[in-house]
Amino acid sequence: MNNKRCTIKVSGEVQGVFFRHSTKLKAEELGLTGIARNEINGGVLVVVEGEVDKINELIKWARVGPPEAEVEDIDITWQEYKGEYSYFRIE
Repeated sequence: MNNKRCTIKVSGEVQGVFFRHSTKLKAEELGLTGIARNEINGGVLVVVEGEVDKINELIKWARVGPPEAEVEDIDITWQEYKGEYSYFRIE
């Protein structure tokens, strides 16, 4: 398995539009673990771990997000896999 960790910072109209909840559902569908939380700057921070191909699918999805979201920008940082999460949760 080719596991990695990725931090995804999403900006735009992404709070109050079920972005975190939709991210959790998508991550679970893809078999990924991690967290999604609102940031003070109005963005959403996602830290995700799992197979690189599955993370890339989540990133592709996050560029659009749920129907009510208006994603303006997305910042991606790859890291080494830590195995920190046993499931995906909203913070």
